[in-house]
Amino acid sequence: MTRFTVTYRLRAATRAEAVARAEGIALEQTVEIPRDVVPPGPVEDEILGRVEEIGALADGVWQAVISYSPDSAGAEFTQFLNVVFGNSSIQTGIRVTGITPGAEMAARMPGPRFGIAGIRALCGRATGGMIAPVLKPMGLTPEDFARLAAGCVRGGADIVKEDHGLAGQPAAPFRARVEAVCRAMEAVRAETGRRALYFPNLSGRPEEIEDNLRFLKEAGADGVLVMPGLFGFGLVHRIAGDAALGLPVMTHPSFLGPYVLAPDNGIDHGVLFGTIQRLAGSDISVFPNVGGRFGFTAADCGQIAAACRAPGGPGKPMLPSPGGGMSVARAAEMQAMYGEDVVYLLGGSLLRDPARIDEAVAAMRAALDRG
Repeated sequence: MTRFTVTYRLRAATRAEAVARAEGIALEQTVEIPRDVVPPGPVEDEILGRVEEIGALADGVWQAVISYSPDSAGAEFTQFLNVVFGNSSIQTGIRVTGITPGAEMAARMPGPRFGIAGIRALCGRATGGMIAPVLKPMGLTPEDFARLAAGCVRGGADIVKEDHGLAGQPAAPFRARVEAVCRAMEAVRAETGRRALYFPNLSGRPEEIEDNLRFLKEAGADGVLVMPGLFGFGLVHRIAGDAALGLPVMTHPSFLGPYVLAPDNGIDHGVLFGTIQRLAGSDISVFPNVGGRFGFTAADCGQIAAACRAPGGPGKPMLPSPGGGMSVARAAEMQAMYGEDVVYLLGGSLLRDPARIDEAVAAMRAALDRG
């Protein structure tokens, strides 16, 4: 059975300390007992993590590659992540910089159901960057959001995405909002022939999630926005794997910031917003854009985009979706940075004149088309 590997960057003063830290991770992520009490046989031979490689990266910085048995993860995506970086995530000076699932885990986690090609086919945008205006702010009524969505479709949006802050607030409860937006978008699509997709933000108490998923599908939504930092990557995996539901998934980075922001701890940007998202089955990964208000660098964003679209997997290539600081003025700069296979999120810059949001979306489309 092909083992999967995880690459870690470690802080250690000496090679001996780095080896000891790597061996400690191998124990911590699997058997979680002292090495001298690991049972001989299958537990020691297969389940126990194996340190495959140790190498120096810089003074006091080391790279360790550790392999794990697929049997340590089983068929649960959450347990797979638990093996990748469970207890070790609580320790200092350890950062996940790579995950290679191997043939067995790749078969258990086939990745995005739609991917880049599937999303393009659904929205009818064969080439070029895609535009995803964001419905916001909270406090508006369902009718307000419906008017904004209709304007976005008229302007040439490819995806109409709800803001991650829209949940079950009294002003626009989840179901009333979804129904209103679906009706408005369907009417404008029939009128214009456009095929813009609607991704409502999945919300509700835990016991309501399955019913809300079925509801948004039956109401006419074309996809779903999920916050794995709050709902869990296991939910993304469950939605992506449901052929009967058949909904593409867009994932939002809310609550995930602490995983990437400390340079010596957590998870590399490309691994969290690219590799793990693909393994979970997301089709579109939203992340903070360079030049916005969140502090991601051009290198961070480039790493994410590369991991989302790497042709070697895992699973189908997915769409990176930078958000924050997007505008017509930056269209050429962003297109040069990200290329064509990208979904640009447009938020506050479109909402200065909500009644003319169609013109703002059309201006962005024209700017992207000009290159």
